[in-house]
Amino acid sequence: MKLPASDWTERRGLAALIAALDGKVRFVGGAVRDSLLGVAVKDVDIATPLLPEDVMERLSAASIKVIPTGIDHGTVTAVLPDGPVEITTLRRDVSTDGRRATVAFSDDWREDAARRDFTINALSADPETREIFDYFGGLADLEKRRIRFIGSAAERIAEDHLRIMRYFRFLARFGQHELDAEAYQACVAGAPKLEQLSRERVADELLKLLATDDPRLAVGKMLDGNIVDHIIPATDPQAIEILGRLVTREQAHAIAPAAIRRLVALLPKQADQAGTIAKGLKLSRKQQRAILDRLPEGTGADAIAMDIRALAYRTGIGAARDSALLFADNAALPGLLDRLKDWQPPVLPLTGGDLIERGLKPGPIVARTLTSIEQAWIAGGFPDEKWLREYVDGLDFSGGT
Repeated sequence: MKLPASDWTERRGLAALIAALDGKVRFVGGAVRDSLLGVAVKDVDIATPLLPEDVMERLSAASIKVIPTGIDHGTVTAVLPDGPVEITTLRRDVSTDGRRATVAFSDDWREDAARRDFTINALSADPETREIFDYFGGLADLEKRRIRFIGSAAERIAEDHLRIMRYFRFLARFGQHELDAEAYQACVAGAPKLEQLSRERVADELLKLLATDDPRLAVGKMLDGNIVDHIIPATDPQAIEILGRLVTREQAHAIAPAAIRRLVALLPKQADQAGTIAKGLKLSRKQQRAILDRLPEGTGADAIAMDIRALAYRTGIGAARDSALLFADNAALPGLLDRLKDWQPPVLPLTGGDLIERGLKPGPIVARTLTSIEQAWIAGGFPDEKWLREYVDGLDFSGGT
């Protein structure tokens, strides 16, 4: 089989890079896999038997900018006009402990391919002939959309526990409905090891999984095998049902996947519990806030049904739309989404200075009065400035202190 012609293989500067390395390179990893699947390629990775210092010297001599991004592990990055290209020296594992590996450089292409996690990720291609090299049956697995570990699944997970998360992410992205039994059983058995990994790494993989087009199968199998328990200490009892309904609604209304929205489907719906879990996953403050903004009081249904625009004014249009997708009744959802379409939250046409000019004495009462007026304005459906002026004219500021 040959690597199909693709735009990414014609990137500016790529031919010069390959020539500078005397053609002692192969395309590897996702670029090869995705090209064979007809999926757009974002990142280009190259492997070579040349040592990293030699790679840097050759590229510099060819006037190609190169950065030693991970030179201790054999990786440098060439900066090309159409995007960076990572170049990694062939490697073999010397030792692993489930979190990191000690490697030695190699000149054996098969040995390097054997380090990779799944057969579909171990494919490589010659840039000149476009010949595909497949040492572990990756082409057959790719055709069947089967996610299979290279060699023993249990051994590969013992080398790097994060491969459990990667298995389900790749299952969601490329897999069909039939799981590889050995892989799944190894993931279930190894799941407690996830607790040994940094929460940042686990959360990053979880969000990547949730951002795939349809994570329902993968997440459902993770819940069935109690794998999620080692990532999220408490999930909503109806998590898979809520996620399933959410994905169906996203697809019906042509709304792009969003990892945080889908994470909310899995989390407890009490703000304190959800907030604690988000913090424990080491999510950014922005992400933590986004989760809480998508959890209105109670089930969320009352606040949404009362006035979706009022909710959007408080939390933002994106958060209000997500809350509707998560919690609104089926019959009400289309109308709620329509009310947010092309709507921008207005700005209250009143300031504390305006109130002082009208006779309110400076002090904390100004902020309290302004908040009270704003609440009335929101409850009134954001009426115009004339309404607001008449409303304020009817207030008595004479006793303000």
